[in-house]
Amino acid sequence: MNAKSNVADIDVNQLVEDNDTGGRQPGPAVARLLMGIALAWSLFQLWIASPLPYMVSNLIPVLNDTQTRAIHLAFAVFLAFMAYPASKRSPRDRVPVLDWIFALAGAFSAAYIFVFYRELATRPGQPTGMDVWTAVVGIVLLLEATRRVLGLPMVVVAILFLGYTFAGPYMPDLLAHKGASLDRAMTHQWLTTEGVYGVALGVSSGFIFLFVLFGSLLDKAGAGNYFIKSAFALLGHMRGGPAKAAVVSSAATGVISGSSIANVVTTGTFTIPLMKRVGYRGDQAGAVEVSSSVNGQIMPPVMGAAAFLMVEYVGIPYVEVMKHAFLPAIISYIALFYIVHLEALKADMKGLPRRGNSTGTQRLLSFLTTVTGFIVLAGITYYVIGFLKSLLGDAAMVAIGLGLMTIYVGLLWLGSRQPELPLDDPNAPVFELPETGPTVKSGLHYLLSVVVLVWCLMVERLSPALSAFWATVFMIFVMLTQKPIIGYFRGDHRFGDHLKAGWHDLIDGLVTGARNMIGIGVATAAAGIIVGTVSLTGVGLVMTEVVEILSGGNLMLMLVLVAVISLILGMGLPTTANYIVVSTLMAPVIVELGAQSGLIVPLIAVHLFVFYFGLMADVTPPVGLASFAAAAIAKHDPIKTGITAFYYSMRTAILPFLFIFNTQLLLIGLDGPLHVALTMGSALVAMLVFAAATSGYFFARNRWYETILMLLICFTLFRPGFWMDMIKPPFEELKGQAMVTAIEAAPAGTEKRVWIEGMNIDGDEVRKGVLLPLGETGDVKARLATAGLTVMADGDALMVMGVKFGSTAEKLGIEQSFRITSIEMPSDRPAKEWFFVPALLLLAGIVALQRRRSAKA
Repeated sequence: MNAKSNVADIDVNQLVEDNDTGGRQPGPAVARLLMGIALAWSLFQLWIASPLPYMVSNLIPVLNDTQTRAIHLAFAVFLAFMAYPASKRSPRDRVPVLDWIFALAGAFSAAYIFVFYRELATRPGQPTGMDVWTAVVGIVLLLEATRRVLGLPMVVVAILFLGYTFAGPYMPDLLAHKGASLDRAMTHQWLTTEGVYGVALGVSSGFIFLFVLFGSLLDKAGAGNYFIKSAFALLGHMRGGPAKAAVVSSAATGVISGSSIANVVTTGTFTIPLMKRVGYRGDQAGAVEVSSSVNGQIMPPVMGAAAFLMVEYVGIPYVEVMKHAFLPAIISYIALFYIVHLEALKADMKGLPRRGNSTGTQRLLSFLTTVTGFIVLAGITYYVIGFLKSLLGDAAMVAIGLGLMTIYVGLLWLGSRQPELPLDDPNAPVFELPETGPTVKSGLHYLLSVVVLVWCLMVERLSPALSAFWATVFMIFVMLTQKPIIGYFRGDHRFGDHLKAGWHDLIDGLVTGARNMIGIGVATAAAGIIVGTVSLTGVGLVMTEVVEILSGGNLMLMLVLVAVISLILGMGLPTTANYIVVSTLMAPVIVELGAQSGLIVPLIAVHLFVFYFGLMADVTPPVGLASFAAAAIAKHDPIKTGITAFYYSMRTAILPFLFIFNTQLLLIGLDGPLHVALTMGSALVAMLVFAAATSGYFFARNRWYETILMLLICFTLFRPGFWMDMIKPPFEELKGQAMVTAIEAAPAGTEKRVWIEGMNIDGDEVRKGVLLPLGETGDVKARLATAGLTVMADGDALMVMGVKFGSTAEKLGIEQSFRITSIEMPSDRPAKEWFFVPALLLLAGIVALQRRRSAKA
C-alpha cells in the first residue's frame, strides 16, 4: 500500500515539468530572461535551418557545423543550470548565485570552440593550457547539467567510460589498452568532432531541434487536444473504447512528441481515469498508456528523434529509415489495439454512450466516404501539383502556395461551423462521447502542417532539416492566423485580440520547444563522451569479444545477450541518448559476430534491433520512467504497472528478433505490390495471433494446446524461411569466375552477400560474410568501387588493394589485403510463402473450435 499511496501523492504536472522543462519558477525578471534566451535559441535554430544565411552571406558569415553545434550546446547548458534545481532541497523560486556561475561558465566552455575557432584551427593537436582546462571544466559542468536534467544513470555511464580512458593500462588483458594522457583525452573529447561535438550533437542541432519545435507549435496551436478528442469520438463507443482511443491518440501525439514520458502524460491524464472507469484495473490502464506512448517512439516520421541519428550512423536517406520502420510500428500498434480489445472481451466491458442516434451502417458509410474522399483528394493534389510544376516551372511554387492557402481557409471555414473542443474533465461523474462528425471536422487544418512535412520529405525529397523548417514556418502562419479567421467566420470581429492571442501562443510554443530541447541537447553531448571513448580506446571491440565469449558462438544467445545489454544500457536514458549508447556499443557486436556466423543483414535492421530494446527500458521496472509517470496518474503501484506494461509490450520485444531473420518485415527485398501486400498481411495476422496467444483469449478462452499451436502459427507467418531452409538452403556459394560473372550480372543498385577472409590489423584471422552494395552495371572492379573497394584478381579470389575512407566497406570492417572468396546467390527453390497455407489452415481450425465453444457458452 505504501507504493500506491506514495504514487497517489505525486503531482503529475510537476513530474512532467521537472522531467521535460525544469521545475524552477524564478521571479519575473529572471523568468523573462530565461524566456528570452529560450526564444533566442529557437530563432537561432530556425535561422541556420533556413535558406536565409546563404542569401545574406556577404553581411553575416555562414556558420559551419562545428560552430552551430557549439552554440547549440551553449544554449542547452546555460538553460539547464538556470531551469533545473541542483536537488530537491534547492530553491525553485529563484536562481542561486552558484547556478548563475555554473550557467555562465558552462555556456562559455561549450561555446569555446566557436569563440576561438580560428585559433584552434591553426594549432590542431597542440592544445594550450587554456584549451585543456576549458575542456576539463566543460566536461565536469556538462556532466552536472546532465545529472540535473536526466538523473544519475547517464552520468554514471559517461564517468565509467571516461575512467576507462585513463585506466586502460591497469585493466585485465581482455579490457586493457594503452590509455591516454589528460591533454589527449580532453582534446579528443572537447576540441574535435570525435567526442562531445560529434555526430550526435550535430543531429540534435541540425534535425532534432526543428522537429521538437514543430511538435511544440502543433501542441500549442491545439492539435494535441484535437487528436485526443477525435480518437475518443471515433473509438470511445467500442468495448474498452477509452483504451483503444488511448492507443490511437498516443500514435497521433507520437508525431508531435519526442518523449515517452511527455506522451504518457499528454494523453494519459485524460485516458487513464476513463479506462479505469469502464473497468480496467489501475495497472492495466497505466500499462496500455505506457505501451502505446513508448510505441510513439518507433512510429515514423519522428521516431523519438532517433531516425535522424540513423541517417548519419547507417548512411541511408531519411525516407528510407521511415520506410523500413513503418511496418513493425504499424503492426505493433494494431496488436496493442487488439490486446485491449481482448481484455475488454474477457472483462465484458461496454463502450461509452454516443450523443447521436445514427446506426452502425450509417457510421460505417460516413467513415468510408470520408476516407475515400481523402484518398481521391490526395491523388488529385499529387497529380495537379505535378502538372503545375511541369507547366509553370519555378512559378509553380506561387500557384501551389495559393492553393494551399485556399484549402487552409476552406478548412477553417468548415471548422468554424463546428462547436469548439473544450478539454473535458476525465473524473466527471457522467461522460458522453463528443459527436464524431463535428469533432473531426473542427481541426482538419492542423493536418495540413503534417502534410507539408511529409510532402517535403517524401515527394520533394528535401533534407529533414529543410522539411521541418518549412513545416514549422507553415505552423507559425497557422498560429498567427487561425483565430482571427475563425473569429471572422463566426462573426466575432475582435481581430486585434485574436491576433494577440495567436502571437502569445506562438511565443509560448517557441519557448516551450526550446525548453523541451534542454534534455536532448545535454543528452546528445554527454553521449558524445561515450562515442569519443569508443573511438579513442577501441572499447567497441572489447564488447564484441565479451559477447562472443559469453555466447560461445551461438547466434541466438548472442542476440539475446545484446538485447539484455541494450535494455540495461537504456535504463533511465531519454530516447535519443539511449539510441546513441546502444548503437555505438552493441550494433557493431551484431554486425561482427553475426557476419562470422553467416547472419548477413542490412545495417538498418541491426540499428532498429538495438533501438527497440533500448526503448523497452522506458517500460521495464525498476527504472521505467514512463511506467512511473503512468502509475502516478493511475494512482497505482509503479512496479506492477511496469510489469503489466512489459507484458503488453512483448510484441515489441519479439519483433526485432523476427526482422533480423526476415528483413522483408522492414520492406527489404520485396518484388512488386503483391509481395508487399502478402508480407504486410501475413505479418499483421501473425502479430494478432501472437497477441491472442499471450492474452489467453481468442474467440473464447484458449486451451493450453491452442496457445502452443497459435505461437507456432505466429512463428511460421513471421519467418516461413525457417522451415524452407530445412528442405533446401536459401543460398548457393559461387567462387572464381562464376563469382565475377554473378557480380557483373547483378541488377543495378542491388546488394549481394559476399564472404571475405584475411588477417586484420590486430593479427587475427577473419572470415565473415558482408552485404556489399553494387552500383551501376559494369565490370567487377567498377561495381565493387561503389562500396569503396579497389580489387584485383588473385587466383579464384579477389584481393582488396584499397578501402576508401568512410565508405560502406570500411564500416563493414573490410581491410586492405582481405580476399573476397565467394558470393552467395539465391538458390532455386519454391517460395517460402507456401508455408503460409498450412499455417492458415491450422489457424482456421482453431477459429472453428473456439467459435463453437463460444456459441455453446
